[in-house]
Amino acid sequence: MSKEFSGKVALITGGGSNIGLAIATLLAERGASVALVGRNKEQLDQAAVNLRDRGNGIVLTVAADVTDESEIERAVDRVAAELGGLDIAVNNAGIVGAIGPLVDMKPDDFRKVLETNTVGTFLSMQSEIRAMKRAGSGVIVNTASNIGVHGRRLNMAAYAASKAAVSVMTRNAALESINAGIRINAVSPGATDTPLSFRPGEDAAARDARVASAVPIGRVAKTSEIAEAVVWLASDRSSYVVGHDLVVDGGTTA
Repeated sequence: MSKEFSGKVALITGGGSNIGLAIATLLAERGASVALVGRNKEQLDQAAVNLRDRGNGIVLTVAADVTDESEIERAVDRVAAELGGLDIAVNNAGIVGAIGPLVDMKPDDFRKVLETNTVGTFLSMQSEIRAMKRAGSGVIVNTASNIGVHGRRLNMAAYAASKAAVSVMTRNAALESINAGIRINAVSPGATDTPLSFRPGEDAAARDARVASAVPIGRVAKTSEIAEAVVWLASDRSSYVVGHDLVVDGGTTA
């Protein structure tokens, strides 16, 4: 396997499981030193053990809540100090939150989703951009969602709003930062094989049947397929891609 990220330092929020862990795994396998950032220290540490057991290099875990400005700032600074810089940041931490008709949603439930998905990405980017500016270069990839691309009858207005905001914020931040040598893009996954793809009471067979009827490609994405898109945006192979939201959803948006 190519070691295209040899000598690079990558930070992944929400890196302890699902898509975040798949991204971290792929970056580590291709030579990067990776830092897993999230709220659940035990989960992060277990993910790090699994990565090291597979023969990967330096894996650092940092417990931090992306909605807490001081915690995420300390996390970014620690990663840069202990691993020798920050070349790649993937802002993947997020929640689905309350599901139901907008008219019935409690305002605090709506705010909680935006606080994690939108404000958390904002705070993470602030600290990452500052660290990257000191080095004169860097790449950031934010996790948005195809649900934020267009309206859908899913009773997920808060999640859709939060991820649409991430997509627009990505474009604005990209234009602000490109002259500092920092490329910023986003990936918008569709239905992916994680716990978030299940509706209440669904088993795998019911989930797969529902997705097969709704997604042109006929199946959920593997987490590794989303990770490949993120890693491409993080690589020099996408060096002319700036401010883009790459939709990876099996044709759903099309």
